[in-house]
Amino acid sequence: MFGQLSELIQVLTPYFALMERVNRLICKYISEEWISKSKSKNAFALDHNIDEKTVRRIISDKKYAMQIETLNKICEAQNIKLSEFFKKVEDKYL
Repeated sequence: MFGQLSELIQVLTPYFALMERVNRLICKYISEEWISKSKSKNAFALDHNIDEKTVRRIISDKKYAMQIETLNKICEAQNIKLSEFFKKVEDKYL
């Protein structure tokens, strides 16, 4: 049993590292392209129907994993489809 668990951990560790990097790039894009151009963090939060605390986490919390619901709200407010958003992130950082 423990051998299988350690094998599973070895298999999943690179996946989690990749997901952490993807989450950080998502937040970096939103922060650089949209939040920084907003009047304030509060204005961005109000305009995108999210909490200001979430905006602060997007900007500064290196471990923040954005929920798809939050990302969808932001993309809807920006009049962009999720697929277009991911393409923009890919084009800019990968």
